[in-house]
Amino acid sequence: MFKNKFISAIKGFLTNADTIKIASLIGFTCLMTAVIASQNYFFQNIIENGISKRDIIAQKTLTVVDVKRTEQHRKEVASKVEPVLTSAEDEFIKTNLVTMENSIVQIRKKNISDAVKMEELNTLLDLSGNPRKEFITTFLLKSDDASLHEVFDKANMTLDKILRVGISESDYENNDIHLLVVNNMAANVSRRQISIISALLEQVIVPNLVVDEFATEIARKNAMNSVKPYEIIFQKGDKILFEGEPVTRLKRDALRQAGYNVYELNWQGLSAIYVLVFLATILFLGYMKFFEKKFLESSYLAISAVLSVIIALIVAVIPTGFSPYILPIPAYMIMMSIFLNPRVACIATVIMSAVLAAGAQYDIQWLITFILLAVVSMLAISQIRYSRRFDLIKTGFNISIAGIVILLSIYLLEKCLIDVSNILIVQNCVFLFFNGILSSIIALGLFPIFESGFKIITPYGLAELADHNQPLLKRLQFEAPGTYHHSLMVSNLCEAAAEAIGANPILARVGAFYHDIGKLKRPLFFVENQSYFGIENPHTKLNPRLSKMVITAHPKDGVELAKEYGLPPVIHNFILQHHGEGLASYFYNQAVQEEGIENVKEEQFRYTGPKPNTKETAILMIADAVESAVRSLKNPTPEEIESIIDKIIVERLNDTQLADSPLTLHDLKVIAATFSRILRGMQHNRIKYQENLAEEFGKNKIVMPNKILDEDLENKIKQLENRSDDTNDDKKDEN
Repeated sequence: MFKNKFISAIKGFLTNADTIKIASLIGFTCLMTAVIASQNYFFQNIIENGISKRDIIAQKTLTVVDVKRTEQHRKEVASKVEPVLTSAEDEFIKTNLVTMENSIVQIRKKNISDAVKMEELNTLLDLSGNPRKEFITTFLLKSDDASLHEVFDKANMTLDKILRVGISESDYENNDIHLLVVNNMAANVSRRQISIISALLEQVIVPNLVVDEFATEIARKNAMNSVKPYEIIFQKGDKILFEGEPVTRLKRDALRQAGYNVYELNWQGLSAIYVLVFLATILFLGYMKFFEKKFLESSYLAISAVLSVIIALIVAVIPTGFSPYILPIPAYMIMMSIFLNPRVACIATVIMSAVLAAGAQYDIQWLITFILLAVVSMLAISQIRYSRRFDLIKTGFNISIAGIVILLSIYLLEKCLIDVSNILIVQNCVFLFFNGILSSIIALGLFPIFESGFKIITPYGLAELADHNQPLLKRLQFEAPGTYHHSLMVSNLCEAAAEAIGANPILARVGAFYHDIGKLKRPLFFVENQSYFGIENPHTKLNPRLSKMVITAHPKDGVELAKEYGLPPVIHNFILQHHGEGLASYFYNQAVQEEGIENVKEEQFRYTGPKPNTKETAILMIADAVESAVRSLKNPTPEEIESIIDKIIVERLNDTQLADSPLTLHDLKVIAATFSRILRGMQHNRIKYQENLAEEFGKNKIVMPNKILDEDLENKIKQLENRSDDTNDDKKDEN
């Protein structure tokens, strides 16, 4: 008993939806981690414990920078750069000289004895060790004012010259101040004044040249950048590594340039890659949940991501001069854009590029290029006209050009800072150019395979389904011509309305083509076909309940035909939902008249649904009813057309048939205006030609213009369309 309960609990846990989602998330992230990390194990095939296991020969000429030797030389050059000195303290030194002059003048003016004055002057000036101390102090105290001012004026001029030359710390520390003063002495200085000026300036001079650390660092960096890298060249056929040789930094760089992956991944690195992949997956799922929920359950997302990474790594491990710029990231972007939408593709590409760059150690230029290229691709793909497949090749060309512009801009900026090989720039630009074009060709070839495998319809698939030579449409044209003509009219309405409100016009048009294919099973039971075949309405011989069963079965019959002919599931929705759970009111009212209202329930005369749940299927529901109703009128006025459109929309709203659709009231207003415009164009009046017009042309031997012939034929077709019994007008609205 307990064992059975335990087994049931385990089964319940394993089959729980949340458990399956968590398991899928863990499985996907583990698989992506294994694929990304797998390339790091290729290095183990040729290197073991830092020693080469075999000879490795260059398949092409390789130019490798000896980073270690280059860095060593750069450091030597930088160490020889003299510090950059800058002037400072000039005003402070000049001010000190002026202050000294004022102080000496004040001492001279004091009414004190000469001995006291001499003592104060010795306190002011430090003349110890100066052999001419007595002469200097006597001159400063006893000379006349003019001689004193002359000495200080010449001291100021000498100081200006010295400050312009500069006083360094070494000059000051080596007691070279006297020599500096003598060498920069002002003109017309007597020998007696030289010793005095020298003594005065030695009192105030301090170093005015200090080291500018920032300027010195810039000078050293410029010196380092001026050093050209030491390059080692391996010619094609040269051995990069010998068996048993230690793998140095230079050899690793050569192997990397030859196309080998040279990273040894341990468990720490593996864990880091898993965390990165897990976070990237969570971010992407979060975006999808909040902004693109309708695509969240698509298995294409996971499978395409894994396949893209596998292809990228297969290309990466081929030792033929691999460049990451040949990775088919644009092909992934194009495929995602067309299978889902450009916004999802852009986000997915940015996240996958970031994970690849980190896990595979691609440079920052590669990452920036492909992130910006993802945005460019999103805009370019949004403008594709899917009626022409060559437009996709043109888009690939535009992506290539944009990629080259982005990459060149990055390299030009980089060349301002460091030396970048022109050969490398040209090589990567060429790779990127062919990458965009080849990616569009690859995507174009893979579309049918992925459409069939994932049951996802693309605009190209829709364009193929819109071909009127499709077997199902050919059958509709010959077996149910009235339904075929009705479908064409409805498709025009749907396409115009979908484009007006921002829905998918191609999907709306194609869905309208096939929405009534279920009528192929019993075409003569639908009034639009009866007039073409000129038969009596068979419903006159059936009771209302049986007629209702025949009429409301055509959505289910249509889905069966759609499956038989391999139409995608998205078209099934148009077939099932175009009547929703609407009421077959003609047969309901007929049953009420025959059986009494108390014996008839509305639920018995409703379509099985479901209700429309997309903008396109909701548009089809309204267009289907509107076209039938307007066609039943003879020469309707614009006011009558607008009245019918508004009435049908209000009826569908009141009957809650649009409750599950994302249409807003503004959308309905735009749809009504679009339908009115299209239907007024369909119902335009034509010129009534004279019956003997052709005869008159014949008499005068004038060839009748094709335009007149076409309009005459069109009039006859219109008359044939309007040739129906007035008693069947209500039935047309139902079907």
